[in-house]
Amino acid sequence: MAPSAMNQWTRSLSDAQPVPYWLDDPGRPRPEPALTTSETCDLLVVGGGYSGLWTALIAKERDPGRDVVLVEGREVGWAASGRNGGFCAASLTHGLPNGLARWPDEIRALQRLGARNLDAIEAAVARHGIDCDFERTGEIDVATEPYQAWELRDWHEEMSRRGLAEDVEYLDADAVREQVNSPTFQAGLWDRRGVAMLHPAKLAWGLKQACVRLGVRVYEHTPALTLKPYGAGMAVRTPYGQVRARRVALGTNIFPNLVRRVRSYTVPVYDYALMTEPLTADQLASIGWKNRQGLGDSANQFHYFRLSADNRILWGGYDAIYPYGGRVRAEYDDRPETYAKLAGHFFTCFPQLEGVRFSHAWGGAIDTCSRFSAFFGTAHQGKVAYAAGYTGLGVGATRFGAEVMLDLLAGERTERTELEMVRRKPLPFPPEPFAWTGIALTKWSLARADAQGGRRNLWLRTMDRLGLGFDS
Repeated sequence: MAPSAMNQWTRSLSDAQPVPYWLDDPGRPRPEPALTTSETCDLLVVGGGYSGLWTALIAKERDPGRDVVLVEGREVGWAASGRNGGFCAASLTHGLPNGLARWPDEIRALQRLGARNLDAIEAAVARHGIDCDFERTGEIDVATEPYQAWELRDWHEEMSRRGLAEDVEYLDADAVREQVNSPTFQAGLWDRRGVAMLHPAKLAWGLKQACVRLGVRVYEHTPALTLKPYGAGMAVRTPYGQVRARRVALGTNIFPNLVRRVRSYTVPVYDYALMTEPLTADQLASIGWKNRQGLGDSANQFHYFRLSADNRILWGGYDAIYPYGGRVRAEYDDRPETYAKLAGHFFTCFPQLEGVRFSHAWGGAIDTCSRFSAFFGTAHQGKVAYAAGYTGLGVGATRFGAEVMLDLLAGERTERTELEMVRRKPLPFPPEPFAWTGIALTKWSLARADAQGGRRNLWLRTMDRLGLGFDS
């Protein structure tokens, strides 16, 4: 990398604020007061991200008379739910290839339930008047290397043979560049209906307002410290109070689960993103992008990118940083060396945007599990339910997870609870130093595969056979 090029790319970051663009909003709602008393309720929801918010909202919609309390350790939407790319996907399995490899006998049901879930999110946004820039524009997986173009074409043919290619179109180089003009694009798969774009923080804030209107008592700056049986229910202690509840739903994402045995199933992976200043009309015309799809490239170490409502480009991904020991710390949210790398990749993809500057640069932790998609379970004789491990696709799948948790807490056998995906858990991660060593070796191997035409070495082939993985 030439020093002059690096200087050009890093200059584009000189004004970037190290805060998530979505949360940097003067119109963000004030937090609800902290809990300072003892409360009792039918259902306590722990966590004010999408997982907890959907659980509280659906619980009240299913039974308006149910008494629901939600506690959040910081502010609603401040963590992964307010820091992501705003891709709301129908997939419940971190993409069709992952789902087909793991649950081939259930894939049609999983696809149908995922499509129904995305429709339900769109309907809830409309029903509750949530202003979150919801656009169901779909997503294009793009190839930037010849082998990736061949793989996309072969995958589309396999999807078609299996009857799973509805609303999915293969685009050759000319067709994909007609949609979005990058000299690096060599092919694409356009999923026209399976992904929506939205403003992630506004979705979280809107869900909170909908919960409050339905009677959910929301307490922010109220971390849940302990979970213990109490009579016929459970008790959760907070710094200034306590909640006694008949049932508890845990939607704590990557933060330490109150059910200790669940903690080994997830590790934090730090993901980073940049946001440009708004593009001018001429800049936007130079790249096309009239249909405003989300985009992601097909490398193992992939980028995801999309337009905001005011025509900024969010550009994220590639680096996936696992901190030794699986610690979640605020200091990991900012990583200038990754920002410089991402800026260089951005201008390689869109050289016609030379001179564009970045206004925001940020990072945050994703709860990754070894099968890349959520897992579920109960504890304390069915009085506690949990969902975790969404691995970056939680914007949409958390609503499905909320329904699973409520089904489990009700003791109901439903189509959701009968899924193998719901009944079985992924393999847990080993203790240190084995977790760090394995993840580091996997990352190195994925980078090697990207540099060598997609060829996977013995380590990756072994991980594939074991059903393990690590995603960038």
